[in-house]
Amino acid sequence: MARTNDADLSPQELRVLVAVAETQGFSAAAEALGLTQSAVSHSVRGSERKVGAVLFDRGRSGARPTPSGERAVAYARRVLRLLEVLGAETRGAAWSGTAEGPLRIAAFRSAALHLLPPVLERLRARHPGIEPRVRIVREVGRGTAGEVADGKADIAIATLGGSTALPPGLIASGLLEDPYALVHPAGHATPRSLPLVDWAENCGSYTREWWAAQDWIPDTTIEAEDDGAVLSLVSAGHGMAIMPALSRAGATPSVTVTDLGPDRPTRQVGYVTTSDLAAAAVVRAFVRELRATVGARTWGPP
Repeated sequence: MARTNDADLSPQELRVLVAVAETQGFSAAAEALGLTQSAVSHSVRGSERKVGAVLFDRGRSGARPTPSGERAVAYARRVLRLLEVLGAETRGAAWSGTAEGPLRIAAFRSAALHLLPPVLERLRARHPGIEPRVRIVREVGRGTAGEVADGKADIAIATLGGSTALPPGLIASGLLEDPYALVHPAGHATPRSLPLVDWAENCGSYTREWWAAQDWIPDTTIEAEDDGAVLSLVSAGHGMAIMPALSRAGATPSVTVTDLGPDRPTRQVGYVTTSDLAAAAVVRAFVRELRATVGARTWGPP
């Protein structure tokens, strides 16, 4: 597809691309935007001419982004978000000098349960004009960082140091080391002989080498949906698990946590944002409270 000389997409064209991707159809996008279907089709065709690529596969089942379309939609979300931030920060600077407006946060389950609440409490006390919107995302595949890369989140609490490189345009910073331990029913004489209870998000690249060297760890006997279910199953006596500290927070007295020794695996927990949004007042305010909370260790056990 030939690219035109005027390749700049307008904000309205970007909104159309995002709406078509999220509704998976031109008619649904038109309804969501208050436009006609022909206007949406015309806008998409114009965008495709400008960028010189087919952005959507059209069919009877609707419209699905092509690989080029997925990249375009991710950038569209990010550009539209920057325009929102520009307006919110300009108003904030003019009227109050404080951070205000929506803040989209992605977090994996245990971070959302045990780390985010005190952070948001501090944030609300210092910046009541910030409106947090939290998405809980499984930390598999692209995980929470993928939400930021796709323009669906401004900042993500993520596990860092894995084998998957950060997508272009993203930056990361570490917050805490999250050590693993053996979790088993209290009072069991030989907990390492118990069946293994595990979940899909566990044993990332940061633990895989250690895990493979432990000949006492059996194959997974029970696989649960998330770490909360694992903790519940262990508490009920169905097996043992190897879990990081954030996932162990809230464990009942029916569970015992046993140190795995000096060579225990540890995952790094940090945050990920874009190089553009890192300077936004809402993101900077959140990072300050996030670091203060971790420093005070109010999120759970060591």
